[in-house]
Amino acid sequence: MEMSWLIALTGLGLIFGSFVNALVWRLHEGRDWVKERSECNHCHHVLGPLDLIPVVSWIVLKGKCRYCHEKIEDSPWIEISLAVLFVVSYIAWPIALHGVGLYQFAFWLVLLVGFMSLLVYDLRWMLLPDGVVFTLVGIALMELVGQVIFYHFSISQVMSSLAGAIVLSGIFYLIFQVSKGEWIGGGDVKLAIVLGLLAGDPLRSTLLLFVASFLGLFAALPQIVQKKGQSLNLKIPFGPFLIGGLIVVQLFGTPIINWYVGLFA
Repeated sequence: MEMSWLIALTGLGLIFGSFVNALVWRLHEGRDWVKERSECNHCHHVLGPLDLIPVVSWIVLKGKCRYCHEKIEDSPWIEISLAVLFVVSYIAWPIALHGVGLYQFAFWLVLLVGFMSLLVYDLRWMLLPDGVVFTLVGIALMELVGQVIFYHFSISQVMSSLAGAIVLSGIFYLIFQVSKGEWIGGGDVKLAIVLGLLAGDPLRSTLLLFVASFLGLFAALPQIVQKKGQSLNLKIPFGPFLIGGLIVVQLFGTPIINWYVGLFA
């Protein structure tokens, strides 16, 4: 049974990774991502079914368009990464996959697709599109309401999630105002709302911020070392690291917090 889950999640991850590849370009170009068909970014030839098989088509075509032979802008690594995230989420999911655990896991997979879209968009264009961010906020709130209705979550649990969103977005809003948008962007402030809701409480939101900051610093180190003795003017999108922090907290937050608390027990 577990192997069938892994195979199914790998396939889903590859398919939705292909969807993310198409989505980010259509959002960037202001195109209709629902009705329009996929096309080459260079010659704009509409792609056929054989051009759209995740990873396989890219390998067969050697990373070039079948029609104009220009380099394919979409990366197979996005498809592979989302498939890996789906599988790792299944293996590391902290709650038994039945009842509320399965309900949360299904929402998590949907949210991962949105987060991957934001991650790719932010890496390419240093921007977090409002349409995707607010859609994720709506999905997170929908999940929370569903847990109250179907699984009788208490008011204190709901308030804890809301507090996580307020704390994280509040910190980011303060940083945004103090730095006048130099240190973080307005998109990060909005993203912090959905991240805080999903983190579940202020403590986990704080852990998310710590992990994201650590990942960001680690990624920036090569540039910092390279510019030693020179003025630093690094432009690094923080959204991907925030999303990475959420994934760590969602899958491993409880054991990390328990380990930390145990150090002082």
